[in-house]
Amino acid sequence: MGTKARAVAVKEHTFAWEGRDRAGKTIKGEMRATGEAVIKSQLRRQGINVVKVKRNRRGPGGRITETDIAMFTRQLATMMKSGVPLLTSFDIVAKGHSNASVTRLLMEIKTDIETGSSLTTAFRKHPAYFDALYCNLVQAGEQAGILDSLLARLATYKEKILGVKKKIKSALFYPTAVIVAAFVITAVIMIFVIPAFKDLFSSFGADLPYPTQVVIIISDAFVSYWWIIFGAIFGGFFLFMKAWRRSEAMQIFMDRLMLKLPVLGEIMKNATLARWARTLATMFAAGVPLVESLDSVGGASGNYVYRLATRKIQSEVTTGTSLTVAMQNANVFPNMMLQMVSIGEESGALDAMLGKVADFYEEEVDNAVEALSSLMEPIIMVVLGTLIGGLVVAMYLPIFKMGEAVG
Repeated sequence: MGTKARAVAVKEHTFAWEGRDRAGKTIKGEMRATGEAVIKSQLRRQGINVVKVKRNRRGPGGRITETDIAMFTRQLATMMKSGVPLLTSFDIVAKGHSNASVTRLLMEIKTDIETGSSLTTAFRKHPAYFDALYCNLVQAGEQAGILDSLLARLATYKEKILGVKKKIKSALFYPTAVIVAAFVITAVIMIFVIPAFKDLFSSFGADLPYPTQVVIIISDAFVSYWWIIFGAIFGGFFLFMKAWRRSEAMQIFMDRLMLKLPVLGEIMKNATLARWARTLATMFAAGVPLVESLDSVGGASGNYVYRLATRKIQSEVTTGTSLTVAMQNANVFPNMMLQMVSIGEESGALDAMLGKVADFYEEEVDNAVEALSSLMEPIIMVVLGTLIGGLVVAMYLPIFKMGEAVG
């Protein structure tokens, strides 16, 4: 009876090793393999006398961010345009990076390429860092023999998208930080300052003004139930963020709400339109068919409303409808954008027109964020002044009245 060979997938691990070369110099490094024996065998073949090998249980280094991936893409594109071989480029970028996690990731990809995998296949093994859009563009570059140009375009795309995201974060950070600071200051006043005034006022033996009574009642609540108040706020925030990340219904609700907010909603909408146009322009310029490009565009837009609209557009384009008409039917794109896309379709320069649309909306985001920052400063000063000033006035009213009575 014949036996059937069964392919067994053996998991590889990262090992840190130390050894001495033929000159007796101590050298160190990292390598992925199925076990220590494999590491020692490979190093001996390289003429290295192994001193010790240790498996990395948890590798050093920080989290790999989108900025790290964008920087790596730009460096790889630059070196390949300069004629540096692909494997050598990976070596240079990996060893020169300050984040050990990025170094390990790039060395793993390099090892896959050395064993015969294409660059696209190696990237697809790490979907947390290289999404479908990234891999599709790299694949288009490999197939067309223009990988360096596609990597440069991809690097520009990621840099532009990151720039928009940073501006959105900066627009949200300032008011959020001030609100948190205001709450902390108010809580400190309520818990530590107001009770001291309360003890002082109790010796007056007279009725306190209504504003002062309200402040003292709130202060008593803070002193008695501060742990409930803080617990409810932080617990509610934690649960809200958890639901936002994991619940699709919550994500849909928040995405729709974001677009309807005053001032901020317009910024979010322009940022979404910029990402949508930039993604489609990059995919289309790389030679990816329009229907396939739309697969990545919806997810890259970062908003459920536009993701849903993109699915509808893709469905209509598949049946022969022009992109302009399909976008018009979606009812979420402004007239200016529709006109630019129409001109691009008629002239055969859709990618160029979409690129100009993305530039326009990115500039709109820049201007809106600057205007918002200028507008928020006086508003925040007025709000803080009213809040803190109101508390101070409420606590000094009894003293003023007592002074008037004495006078």
